[in-house]
Amino acid sequence: MNSIQPTPIAMTIAGSDSGGGAGIQADLKTFAALGVYGCSAISSLTAQNTQGVQGVFPVPPEFVQAQIKSVLSDIKVGAIKTGMLATADIIQAVAESLAENQIPLVLDPVMVATSGDRLLAEDAISTLINRLIPRATILTPNLLEAAALLAAPVASSIAEMELQARSLLAMGAQAVLVKGGHGSGYDATDLLLTSTGVELFSAQRIDTKNTHGTGCTLASAIAAGLAKNLSSRDAVAQAKDYLHNALLHSNELTIGQGSGPVHHFYKFY
Repeated sequence: MNSIQPTPIAMTIAGSDSGGGAGIQADLKTFAALGVYGCSAISSLTAQNTQGVQGVFPVPPEFVQAQIKSVLSDIKVGAIKTGMLATADIIQAVAESLAENQIPLVLDPVMVATSGDRLLAEDAISTLINRLIPRATILTPNLLEAAALLAAPVASSIAEMELQARSLLAMGAQAVLVKGGHGSGYDATDLLLTSTGVELFSAQRIDTKNTHGTGCTLASAIAAGLAKNLSSRDAVAQAKDYLHNALLHSNELTIGQGSGPVHHFYKFY
């Protein structure tokens, strides 16, 4: 008799993107595309489209906690991904909610949208550093976010990316993935630093304006891999390949007038 295999489940704690390209919407699409059931807790509502963010409405911290408690008290979540958390109080609430469990956590320190709109209050950075980074299984800053977390210049070489990754690892995360998408050159190279060393993941840059939600998509793809019990290294490799293909096929979509989304379901249509 065939036994029923456990369903891989991931949870996202992030902001809602009303335009559908980033945030909760991108996370759930990514989970689904990679064969993982998705749950969510919404930290903020945004009025947002492909051209920018017109408004942000943070969810009360106690209700963010209520959503997390509701999901985790009933559903066996295999990995959690955090995205836009907006305020210090929300970050504190999330940290308290996750303190009692050891579920793998992918921490995407969302600070600024692709459009340039700020998504994290300035006074919330220290709370993120002190309360959530030490809880992270994998921290996934882009070049700008890594620099902001360290109050340092933006890294302009692989050597500088590694130095910043080591400084971020010292904050308590188990692994750090510094994403090179905001850099220059033929390839986009991400640097993964773990306790066992450094590994580079490179892919050719794609000529497209449809880059909205790339950070959310990569982090949630990593969480999907962890929910399937992949190692951190293998989860990152799978996620990098998935995002590359989602960008490669993004020009098949005609969504909005600005920076459109990647093609999360390129395998299906």
